[in-house]
Order: sequence, then structure tokens, then C-alpha cells
Amino acid sequence: MLALACGAPGGETTGPGSTGSDETTDEPGSGTTTGSDGTTVAGNPTTDGGSEGVDDTTTTGEPPLGTGGIWISIEEVMALPTSGAAWDELLAVAMQGPGVPNLSDQDQDDNVMVLAKALVCVRLDDGALCDEVRASVMAAMETENGGRTLALGRELLAYVVAADLVGLSDADDAMFRAWLADVIHEDLEGRTLVTTHEDRPNNWGTHAGASRVAVAVYLGDQAEMDRCADVFHGWLGDRQTYAGFAYGDLWWQSDPSNPVGINPVGATIMGENVDGVLPDDQRRGGPFAWPPPQENYVYEALQGAIAQAVILHRRGHDVWNWEDQALLRAYLWLDQQASYPAAGDDTWQMHLVNHYYGTTLPAPEVASSGKNMGWTDWTHAAPAP
Repeated sequence: MLALACGAPGGETTGPGSTGSDETTDEPGSGTTTGSDGTTVAGNPTTDGGSEGVDDTTTTGEPPLGTGGIWISIEEVMALPTSGAAWDELLAVAMQGPGVPNLSDQDQDDNVMVLAKALVCVRLDDGALCDEVRASVMAAMETENGGRTLALGRELLAYVVAADLVGLSDADDAMFRAWLADVIHEDLEGRTLVTTHEDRPNNWGTHAGASRVAVAVYLGDQAEMDRCADVFHGWLGDRQTYAGFAYGDLWWQSDPSNPVGINPVGATIMGENVDGVLPDDQRRGGPFAWPPPQENYVYEALQGAIAQAVILHRRGHDVWNWEDQALLRAYLWLDQQASYPAAGDDTWQMHLVNHYYGTTLPAPEVASSGKNMGWTDWTHAAPAP
């Protein structure tokens, strides 16, 4: 695990203050198909580790100097302002009473509330608030029981990032780590977080992947990090790295014999521009049609995808450029072809897009938090250096 300025998991509690819509209808495995090599991957699709002959800029050691932390480092938080509309909203949420964590409730927002408390307690060195965050993190364990992997994928990420920020006592950290190592393999209605990530090329899989990679970084599991990177690279379109997904209707795939998570650069269907489409979520709006349906599942899938990208980027992967800047192309297609700007709990994504790509896509000064992450209007409002 990365050694943070304070609160590094695995040590004593030395951290600061140490005193949209319901995406529920995609039943896993229903109506799926694959291309001619849809179940092949360089290596075995069910084993960990990278693949030979793949152009990947992964670093196996620590990330570049000054970027520690799963999502954001203590140093980066301390450099952020304590004024402005985004800070005021973050502070107001952080000062609300504690909720009751429930990882089996895919619509609960306690996860991003706990993250807000973690960011504020670090920035203000508020011991009582940090203790509240630690209590919430521990209370979240085992609440996944009775839920589905969609709920666990949405909910878990923010708790892992919060724990990374505030730090846990030795005893609590040992318990949290043991639970994390097990929970990604826990059977929830026939699926685990890992199998969901590796099988479902839509919102289920992207949310699962974001929580999975956060757990891998927290546990310092390099093989698991590498595997997450390979699966994500494959979802973006590099089928030589990973192609083990089970796709649904192929209506929006520009090359149905070689389905991907994001259509490749220059892709067309019936002469129309589908470069950047997420076919397995756009299909929720029905067969190919033009003008394209404004399908909210696409933005929800991108919530998980962009979260994976941030975490992997901080581990040294060149994710923002993978597959001809596939993520950027996805957001540009929504903006330019579908005329469909982010709204509601998807608006936090746009601050990340503008931060990392230097774009000026619409992003409200105060963005709503999402299903798995948020507060980027404060953490990522400035362009990346």
C-alpha cells in the first residue's frame, strides 16, 4: 500500500485527526453473445497477470512522484481551497449526520457522503469527523449480504477511498483488508465482483471494475492491478489484451464480429458516426436508429469506466490515450452526435474529463455526486499539470 503523509493503512492511526435513473434491468448473462474470438484473451481469461506482446506502459513500482493515494493524496487534498461554491457544498454534506452504510442497496448515497466527510476531515484536520469516517468504513463490512454485484460495485469504491484517506487502526485495518480480499470473490446471486468485471461489458462491469481496482491498490496486490488494467484495456477496444466479455445485442457494434466496449475511431453504421459509442449500454435504447436515442445507461457505465481510469492512471498506466483516447471519444459522441450533455448524478464525470483531457465540455460549478464517486468539482476543478 502507498505510504501517505498520514493515515497509511496498515500502520497505527496516524491520519488527520487521529484522536439519475435506476439501472436495474440488466440481468447478468441474459441474451448475451460474443464474436468469433469473444471468449479468447492473451493468456487465460480466468487467470491473473498481464499478457505478452501487449503495448502497455504499466509501471510495476510506485506511481510517479507526487501522485500517491488511490484517488487523491493527502498532499493534494491539503492544496485545495476552503472557499467557493464547490467547497461549500462539500462541507455542507460532510456536516450532515452519519448514515447507515448498506452495500446491498444500489441506490444508497451514504458511500459518497462518507467520502465527503473523509475529504473534509483531512482538509480541516477534524479528528471527530475522521473518527466518524472510520466508524462508517467498518460498519460497511458485510452489508453486501443479500445484494447484487451491481450494488457492491457502485457502493464499495467510495468506502475504500475514504479508508485510504483517513487511515485505520492496526486492528481495524487488518479486519478491513481481510474482508476486502474476500468480498471481491463473494458470490452474490451467482456472480462475484471479479466475474462481473470480466464478463459484463456494460454498467455492471465498469462499476465492478472500479471497486475491484481500488481494492487491489489498497491491498497492494500488483497481479490484481495488472489484471484490472488488462480487462479495462480490453473493454476500451484492445481485444488482443482481453476479449472475454459476453455481449448483448450487437445493434450498435460497428464490427459485430469483433465487439468492444467502446466503438473504435472512425466507426460508422449505415454511414452514421458511431465512433465512441458504448454499444452494450446504447443497446438499452433499442436497435440502431438515427438520430440516436439519448440513453442514460451510457453515462452510468462511464461512471465506472472513468473511475477505473483515474485509479489506473495514478498507478502509471497511460489510460487517457488508450485506444485512440477511447474515453474522450465516448464523451464527445454523447455531446456532439447524441446532443446529450451529462445531467444529474452524472455531472461529476465532466470535471474529470476536462481535467485530464484539457477539454471544456459542460461541467457545472457545483456538480452532483454520482453512484460511486463525486466531489470532483472540488478535487479536479483545475486542469491537470
